[in-house]
Amino acid sequence: MASDLVHHGQSFDDQPLGFGTLAIHLGNGVDAETGAIRRPITLANAYALPYDPSDINWSSSDVNLYTRNGHPNQRYLEEKLARLEGAEDAVVLASGVAALAATFTTFLNRGDHAIFSDTTYIAAYRLLNQILPEKYGIETSIVDTSDPENVRAALRPNTKLVHIETPANPTLKVSDIATIAKLAHEANPDILVSVDNTFNTPYNVRPLDLGADIVIESLTKYINGHGDALGGSIATTKARTDQIRFTAQVNFGGIISPFNAWLINRGSVTLPLRIRQHNASALAIAKHLESLDVVRFVAYPGLESHPHHEVAVSQLACPDSGFGGVLSFGLDTNHDGHNRFVSKLNVITSAVSLGHDESLIVFLGEDDERQYLYPPEFHRGFFRLAVGLEDTDDLIRDIDHALVEAGFEV
Repeated sequence: MASDLVHHGQSFDDQPLGFGTLAIHLGNGVDAETGAIRRPITLANAYALPYDPSDINWSSSDVNLYTRNGHPNQRYLEEKLARLEGAEDAVVLASGVAALAATFTTFLNRGDHAIFSDTTYIAAYRLLNQILPEKYGIETSIVDTSDPENVRAALRPNTKLVHIETPANPTLKVSDIATIAKLAHEANPDILVSVDNTFNTPYNVRPLDLGADIVIESLTKYINGHGDALGGSIATTKARTDQIRFTAQVNFGGIISPFNAWLINRGSVTLPLRIRQHNASALAIAKHLESLDVVRFVAYPGLESHPHHEVAVSQLACPDSGFGGVLSFGLDTNHDGHNRFVSKLNVITSAVSLGHDESLIVFLGEDDERQYLYPPEFHRGFFRLAVGLEDTDDLIRDIDHALVEAGFEV
């Protein structure tokens, strides 16, 4: 059986363990009671108290007390994610949106100011653009963070947080994490820079290594990888995770269920293998789409034609990292033509989300509430394609077949 050293990510010699080895062994271990070499699912919602419980801190998340305070399956996953992200600690919550909300509500108070990317996941946009200003008196500025000078211009004396989503969903704009972190910290060392890294995962990009303070992942997507569990994580310092646990986990109740934590931990062991396939297929498909006359535009950071390609390359975590499995593209057609194309697909499924084993496509029409923030080429309707793990050639053939069946020339 593997040494306990390996299960805590410690090398048995002077050579550091690789990402794939850590993804398999971290958060795992031998069950003391049964000898099983996989951590069991602990579904209890309460744990035995000591003889005299009178001095227990009932809001503590450090001991097994009540599942909302924390539970073993959550902690196993947190240990893994903290190491993969290069963080001191991590908090795992019920969903990616819970992780976003936890970050914003823990570190922003009435009268504070936050800057955020003009293209973000819809819940982040609503939280920062509407809910936090209207309900909690938090000032926010929405800027195109793909140009760091826009961030510099938006900084104020009361700025407390800069939140970046990169690549942005669904426009695939890329922000320069290192430059933004540097200018924010030079303006005020107390400004926190948070990065939603969901499209990249720590296999492709590690924002903390680039100077960010907080990295957020929707575990629902690539880290789980199988489309069957919700979760979100926040990786940062232990002092900050303690604050997040008290606010969002114990008192807001955003705890992940033991079963979902177990499923995500199970799925995460194949993360590096899956991401390499997502990266390779997405790049091949993006190049193919770019060669077709019927395709108006393709947005994918791995393409040399992408306006932020060089920044994306500069941020890669290691030489064999890539640019993720999501791309956007539009056809030279009308609203019905886009829908007609989707209806002819056989391998690719029309559904929301991303990071699944199967490829998913969604048509985003002309009436998206964030349309005014998108580049002009997105205004005639477009697709977000989350490339799955099917054979690359099958996906390309499916796209070409659907175009022909929908009446387009290929």
